Amino acid sequence: MSQTKMQGTEIVIPQLAESLVSATIGKWLKQPGDYVEQYEPICELITEKVNAELPSTVEGTLIELLVPEGETVPVGTPVAVIAEKGAAFGETGTAAPAPAQAAEPAAPAPSADGSMRGRYSPAVQQLAAKHNIDLRELTGTGLGGRITRKDVLRYIEQGGPAASAQPARQAGGASAAAGGAAAAVARAVRTPVADAPIVTDVPKVPVRSTGLHLSEQPPIPKIEVEGKDDDRNEYFIDVTPIRNTIATRMRQSVAEIPHAWTMIEVDVTNLVLLRNKVKDEFMKKEGINLTYLAFVLKAVVNAIKDYPIINSVWAVDKIIVKRDINISLSVGTEDSVITPVIKKADQKNIAGLAREIDELSRKARSGKLRLEDVQGGTITVNNTGSFGSILSYPIINYPQAVNLTFEQIVKRPVVINDMIAVRSMANMCLSLDHRILDGVICGRFLQRVKENLESYSPDTKLY
Repeated sequence: MSQTKMQGTEIVIPQLAESLVSATIGKWLKQPGDYVEQYEPICELITEKVNAELPSTVEGTLIELLVPEGETVPVGTPVAVIAEKGAAFGETGTAAPAPAQAAEPAAPAPSADGSMRGRYSPAVQQLAAKHNIDLRELTGTGLGGRITRKDVLRYIEQGGPAASAQPARQAGGASAAAGGAAAAVARAVRTPVADAPIVTDVPKVPVRSTGLHLSEQPPIPKIEVEGKDDDRNEYFIDVTPIRNTIATRMRQSVAEIPHAWTMIEVDVTNLVLLRNKVKDEFMKKEGINLTYLAFVLKAVVNAIKDYPIINSVWAVDKIIVKRDINISLSVGTEDSVITPVIKKADQKNIAGLAREIDELSRKARSGKLRLEDVQGGTITVNNTGSFGSILSYPIINYPQAVNLTFEQIVKRPVVINDMIAVRSMANMCLSLDHRILDGVICGRFLQRVKENLESYSPDTKLY
C-alpha cells in the first residue's frame, strides 16, 4: 500500500490478514539511493504468523527509510519513501509535476456496483499470473463485479493473451488506480504479476526439508549478558514475534482445552517394504524424497472420512465440523515450529501429498511461507519420529480438536500366532479436546488409522 506525498510516495505496512495488527521490520533489502522496480521487495516483515516480504507498489528511487530494523509498527504505518520514476526533484526536495500520461481505458464493469471489482482471490491471482493475464481487462460476474476463477477460465477459452504476452504496467502515479491500493498490495504480496516477479534470495547451501540436522547455519539470537565480564552466570535471549506467538497459543491451548491423550501401536512392516520398493523410482520421476509421512497422512485422511467429528472445533454453544480436511503439518526449524497447511488433503493421492509435504517443508525452512500457507488448518499431524522420538504428548494446535504424532519406526520382536517375529513397529500418539471428543470415538479413529497403515502392500498405488 502506498500514500503519495510531495517529496515521494510512502510505502506503508499493508493489512496482510484480518487478525494481524502489527509487523516488525526484520531486514531492509534496499537502502536509500537504490532503484526499486514495481513489486520488488524492499524489506522483510516478521508477523505473528509468518515472515513475508513487503513489495514496492511503485517504481522509482528509494530516498528514505522511516522505520529501523527490529522495530514493530502498526498496520498502515509508513516505512519508506520512494521517488517515483519520471518525477524530478529540485533543491528543496519537492517533486516537479510529471508529464501528463494518457489515461488507461477502464475495465468494463458488469454492473453499476463495482465495489468488489479490484479484489481478487489467491486462486484468481495465481491463474492470472500463470497465463500472464491483466485482470483489469476482464469483466467480473461475481458479487459487486468481483472477478471469479470461472471468469478467468472463460477468458482463456475465448482466446486470451498468449503466454508471451506481458500485462500492461502502470506508468507513474500511485498504484491505487484500478481497484484501489489494497488490491495492488494483495496482488503484490500474494502473487506478483508475470512481468514483475518478486526476487527472492536463493540460499547458498541447499536446505534439507527432512531430518534433524539441517544444512543451514542456525540464526544467532540477540543475547544480552547479565553480570560482569568475569561473572557471566546468565544471559537473555530476545523473544521474536514468532516465538511470542507460539508461547501465547500454547498457553491458550493448555488453559482453554481440557487435554486428554491416547496412543496406539502400528505394525508398518508392509509400509516399509512398499516405500523401499518405490522410493527410487519416485525420486527419478518427481525429483523429491518419498517419506513415510505421505502414507501416514493418507491413512489419517481416510480415517477422518469415517469419523468426521475428528475434523472439528469447539464453538461454546456448538461443535463446528469442517468439511474440508486441511492438515496442519508441524515443521521444525532451528528456532521455532511452523505449521503450514495442506489444503483439501482428502482430494490428494499419496504422490500429491508427498509433493505438498516437500514444497511446504522447503518453504518453511527457507522462510518463504505466505500467510495463506499457514491458515485454515483443521487437524495437526507431527512427524516426531524424524528425530528419533518413540513417544510424545503433543499440545493441541488451538482451536483444533486433535494433534496426532507419528513416532520413529523401530524393529521389535512381536508375537504373531504364538510365534516371535521381528517387525517394523511405530507408535501413534493422539492429544484430544475432551470437550468435543471422548475415548471411545478417538480409540475407534486410531484403530481405523492403524488398519489403513497396516493395509498397505507392495501393490499399493501412489497415483
